[in-house]
Amino acid sequence: MKFVVVANWENGADRGDAPGEYQNWVEREHLDEKVSVRGAPDVVRRNKAGLYGVVLRHGVTDLVAFVLDPRFDFHHTYWLFTGISGVDPNVASVGSVAWARWVVDGDALREIDDRTIPKDWPYGLYAIGASRPDTLPANPNHYGSVNDVAELSKAYPLNQGLARWAYRISRTVVLSDDPEVAVRRKAWVGFPAAQKPPSVLMGETLGAKRYWHGAPRNRWAENWVKLWTKGQGLFVMTNEESQTRQGEMRTLASLGFVDANRIMVLRSGSNFSMPPPGTDVTQSMGDEGPGQAVAFDNNERAGAPVVAEILDHWERYRDHVPLAPF
Repeated sequence: MKFVVVANWENGADRGDAPGEYQNWVEREHLDEKVSVRGAPDVVRRNKAGLYGVVLRHGVTDLVAFVLDPRFDFHHTYWLFTGISGVDPNVASVGSVAWARWVVDGDALREIDDRTIPKDWPYGLYAIGASRPDTLPANPNHYGSVNDVAELSKAYPLNQGLARWAYRISRTVVLSDDPEVAVRRKAWVGFPAAQKPPSVLMGETLGAKRYWHGAPRNRWAENWVKLWTKGQGLFVMTNEESQTRQGEMRTLASLGFVDANRIMVLRSGSNFSMPPPGTDVTQSMGDEGPGQAVAFDNNERAGAPVVAEILDHWERYRDHVPLAPF
């Protein structure tokens, strides 16, 4: 097994209608053959070049069923986890695509209603075992049978050398744009990054099952990513799946089924994670509009040359993972 591209969901069919996260990969990479996997019905496709595609219609159940299928050997497999996200307007614009160095989990934490928090707190979200927001836990025993604070980490590290290598291949890719998306960018006065056309960058993805939105939570996300990456990470993308996908992949890697050093994560912005100046947060929440189509398109555009490089030179990359220096 050489390469697997993983998408989270698809609208309708996976080819021939309006695209979701999976369809551009299916059609453009000619994933014409369906592969039957017990426990993961109708989710796996492949092409003649050795690229497999998986859409997780049933969540990580599909992923596990695929990896545990004894017909496949994933010890040398490269993985590209894709998907659309909310993008931080302080960093990039809708349609932009980011290669992650960490996937940060935004689910397991303590929460106090923001209306009842101490006056000097910025928000009511903070780490389990910590005494206030934006601080790491001091006592691991607050979480049960944990002996080391490091075990509480909510940042899943990826292979940064591989991420930099992928970014360098894709950074000059011509991305698509949309006239309405371009018009909407003008509303972001005071946010120069949000007003730029789509671009390829490096930055982290924060996964949380709850769909949050707004400036206060965006501030929390920026700080949460910095906290768990010890100031090295940059919050760029927010979504609802990346933390569960990478948590499962870490388990599969620890059991010897996959190589964690060959996992890449590529997220594209379909909307902003907070409203533009002067817009009510309830009007902005969930308004992905034309940004979705651009995000679907650019995700495949940025990822495709990385897939092609590995498949075209498999003899080079089978036993040696490509790395780019800092």
